Amino acid sequence: MAIGIRAEGLRKVYTSPPPAAAAGRGAGFFFLARGKAPKHKYEVVALDDVSLEVAPGEIFGLLGPNGAGKSTTVGVLTTRIRPTAGRAWIGEHDVWKERVPVKRLIGVVPQRPNLDLALTAREILIFHGAYFGVPAAKRERRAQELLERFQLTDRADRLVLGFSGGMLQRLSIARALMHDPRVLFLDEPSAGLDPQTRLLLWDLIRSDNQHGTTILLTTHNMEEADELCSRVSIVDHGRVIALGTPAELKRSIPGGFVVRLHLAASPPPLLASFERLPGVTGVRTSGDGAVDLYADRGGALLPEIARLSTEAAVEIRDVKISEPSLENLFLHHTGRSLRD
Repeated sequence: MAIGIRAEGLRKVYTSPPPAAAAGRGAGFFFLARGKAPKHKYEVVALDDVSLEVAPGEIFGLLGPNGAGKSTTVGVLTTRIRPTAGRAWIGEHDVWKERVPVKRLIGVVPQRPNLDLALTAREILIFHGAYFGVPAAKRERRAQELLERFQLTDRADRLVLGFSGGMLQRLSIARALMHDPRVLFLDEPSAGLDPQTRLLLWDLIRSDNQHGTTILLTTHNMEEADELCSRVSIVDHGRVIALGTPAELKRSIPGGFVVRLHLAASPPPLLASFERLPGVTGVRTSGDGAVDLYADRGGALLPEIARLSTEAAVEIRDVKISEPSLENLFLHHTGRSLRD
């Protein structure tokens, strides 16, 4: 029977630099570590009142740019990061009060593969099964099943040191499934993969979901969220800014199409002229000097846009037209692209 995920009011405030940042400070950080107080208190709000509910058997996506809080959310839900405030549950188990039962119920695939390169693919799966108490005969059988399913049988008994990025990612997911978890967490599962491997990975994710596994994945790939997820939560700066099915979210964009203009200048009278164009439902300027026109059509607007810009003696330096998409939804809510 599938189980769900629930979180209420999650907040995470980091009051010391992460190890990577600390290492980059070199001798200066070492000096601070010996007791000299910093001039300014270090504080980063990674999560700010995040609540979500994932239904049993659902594929749920957290969509947002790097640094939005997606990986921190996964860290809290998988017992790796203690929240500053709020609570979370896997099924009926409180994540921070019942960590051992929770860990038995979940499988986790990190953003970067953390496989032991000194082992073969088969050994990695079998050792993981042993760690979770899977009986010897069953883990041998389970490992073989997963190697076949993830198309790794021809490399099963070779060291993973020479595996490609796609093979490492498939093996990471296979390892997470060795103990037959009820909930699977995938942190940026297709990051850095070629299109062919990405499509294979999506098929494997769908297949596992069809067996009743609840899946939560993080991504900044709009196509991935649209293709896989029954619902999506868009996060930015540690807050949920939109929630719904991909279709619902795309329908919520005013006008649907976005015509992004980069102009030499953006005088208010010109922007007002743009707003009066037939089919335009809104005009917004962004911090990088771009002007976004939300409209029910795209290319058909360009002649009028060019005419109005010429009359205002304003040069159009670049034009980009986007059809309704989750990317445009993020742009609408934040004023910037997921790739910014």
